[in-house]
Amino acid sequence: MSELSGLPFLKGHGTENDFVILPDPDGRLELGAAQVAALCDRRAGIGGDGVLRVVRAAADPTAVAMAEAAEWFMDYRNSDGSIAEMCGNGVRVFARYLVHAGLAKPGAFAVATRAGVRKVRIAEDAADGTPGEVTVDMGVAKLPGPDGIEVAVGGRRWPATNVNMGNPHAVAFVADLAHAGDLFDAPAVSPAGAYPEGVNVEFVVDRGPRHVAMRVHERGSGETRSCGTGTCAVAVATARRDGIDPAVTGEAVSYTVDVPGGRIVLEEFPDGRVEMTGPAVIVAEGTIV
Repeated sequence: MSELSGLPFLKGHGTENDFVILPDPDGRLELGAAQVAALCDRRAGIGGDGVLRVVRAAADPTAVAMAEAAEWFMDYRNSDGSIAEMCGNGVRVFARYLVHAGLAKPGAFAVATRAGVRKVRIAEDAADGTPGEVTVDMGVAKLPGPDGIEVAVGGRRWPATNVNMGNPHAVAFVADLAHAGDLFDAPAVSPAGAYPEGVNVEFVVDRGPRHVAMRVHERGSGETRSCGTGTCAVAVATARRDGIDPAVTGEAVSYTVDVPGGRIVLEEFPDGRVEMTGPAVIVAEGTIV
């Protein structure tokens, strides 16, 4: 990481999905895959499920077209250095950083991502100092098909629902979360070619009415303690399994999704939008040596 020596960084997490935050307001940092992987290394680096580069949208070619709608662009990289379109927990942590750094105020503002502009709301901190929860408008969930998708771990196979939240997800309902195995390696997904750029795979069990729990293998990161877009995909897939579609009923529906790192609440609206609400905290600041 010698190329990054002297740069400031922060560490944050949303339901224990953790990120290295690199402030780069003027877009001067050229971040390579090897550098990202080194930063995210939990033994030889800072450690994280990914990297959030904080840059003004107007200063980044990827985001300049969104600069009028959102001042700040979340350049998100998975822990293996690959670029991802979207990260739901990452957006919450990114928004928390903007408030922490005095670049935004609690309330409503927008963040540019590769999946488009996301509107966020940050509640005021509680009287005891507990950070207010962050709500993100995650956009419209899409269920593009095809039917017949399956995921497999060991000798077990399950049908899966294809849900796109700006990034792809395969959601499988299982009898026991332990059946997902260790999730170090990506579960097998068929048919071959269904997800040419890889897929996040969620394994889901019921906990109660409109309440489920999940584990996830995130492409490029392995199993993580939480996945924000994954909880959105799971809520939508569960609603459809339960015969609920707000576009049909005209009424919003809410699901609670437990992840290994905590709990997230999702609400799907009749226009297809999904809002995600959960915690996000900054836990450390430092300088890369």
